[in-house]
Amino acid sequence: MKERIAVVGLGYVGLPVALACAEKFSNTVGFDINASRVNALKSGVDNTGERTKEELMKSPLVWSSNIDDLKDISFFIVAVPTPIDSAKRPDLTPLESASRTVGKVLKPGAVVVYESTVYPGVTEDICGPILAKESGLAQSVDFKLGYSPERINPGDKEHTLEKIIKVVSGEDEETLERVAAVYGAIIDAGVHKAPSIKVAEAAKVIENTQRDLNIALMNELSLIFSRMDISTKDVLDAAETKWNFLRFTPGLVGGHCIGVDPYYLTTKAEELGYHPEVILSGRRINDYMGRYVARRVIKMLVNSGCENMKNARIGVVGLTFKEDVSDLRNSRVPDIISEFKDYGIQALVYDPMVDEHEAMEEYGIKLSKCEELEDLDALVLTVPHAAVMQIGKDKLLEKIKPGGILADIKSVYHGAQMPNNIQRWAF
Repeated sequence: MKERIAVVGLGYVGLPVALACAEKFSNTVGFDINASRVNALKSGVDNTGERTKEELMKSPLVWSSNIDDLKDISFFIVAVPTPIDSAKRPDLTPLESASRTVGKVLKPGAVVVYESTVYPGVTEDICGPILAKESGLAQSVDFKLGYSPERINPGDKEHTLEKIIKVVSGEDEETLERVAAVYGAIIDAGVHKAPSIKVAEAAKVIENTQRDLNIALMNELSLIFSRMDISTKDVLDAAETKWNFLRFTPGLVGGHCIGVDPYYLTTKAEELGYHPEVILSGRRINDYMGRYVARRVIKMLVNSGCENMKNARIGVVGLTFKEDVSDLRNSRVPDIISEFKDYGIQALVYDPMVDEHEAMEEYGIKLSKCEELEDLDALVLTVPHAAVMQIGKDKLLEKIKPGGILADIKSVYHGAQMPNNIQRWAF
């Protein structure tokens, strides 16, 4: 059958899917409840920085925040965030809200595919009943469900949507083939047909759990090696000469995936009576690293003879969760800033990728201009955006007082010649 597609949610995940579908399926609708987001995209502005004005303006996608534009859709793709709450438990509010929206316009014969990261069972046991209630249709009879986990990596221009194999699933064979046909049309790398929706949901949630645990191991090793006065990077460089050594690096683990997804799996496991010790242990280590960075810098300042810690000038460069993206979600850099504040230190924070109003609204952090970072007792380089690295090593180091500290979190200056009067520290 000829599908008419709607992608619900035009963020980091939904936008590239919608644009790709619009190229292959006529009258594809890109829908978002945020009218200002839709209007910005219509005018060629993507505040995530993922798509250019030219890409947006030439797309045949039907941009909409009007639910009436969803009434003739046969194939829905739901791509909304699945965050965690303050207790680090799954917050399905956006997913449930999107399901209610789709349910209001759902027609017999339609397929609804979810891309949001969830624990196994959410699509069929939570989203399906909401769709049925809102539409008055029978789940698995009048409409069918599918799941295809997103694999979007913000800021990555190499591993784009079309180049990554897409896992697809459906609640029955006929639905699976419909889902595979749609994604097969837009994914050059092809699709992998999972045997069930729950398998596909589980595959997604363990992808980032595995990465989280590997980084947690590196972070724990860095905590050990720092006590031995050994460079973790030097150790990893030596270890990876063995053919089967997997190279992961220590660091701050944030963002909308790695620092969040494991909690979806652990919450479900605990509901089933199993306490997942390894996964939660890794989460504790990774969540601790921001505080560790701040405490290490403060300890170094004390040992270097800083006489008045509360008046210490500390600059933090980088606030987003990773380099070259503007996304602040679940960034662990605010942990560093908060820890400094607990010691009575108001850090100066600079990030050229971040909107100052968003930083204030999201974290209550006032951004500083680059030129304000002068005469610093310590500079903490957390996120080496390309725009930051273009400043140049020498100019960055000039911002630090003689005898001051450079906390080089990503080891971007590992092996570089450093002035004798600057202490460099890295994971």
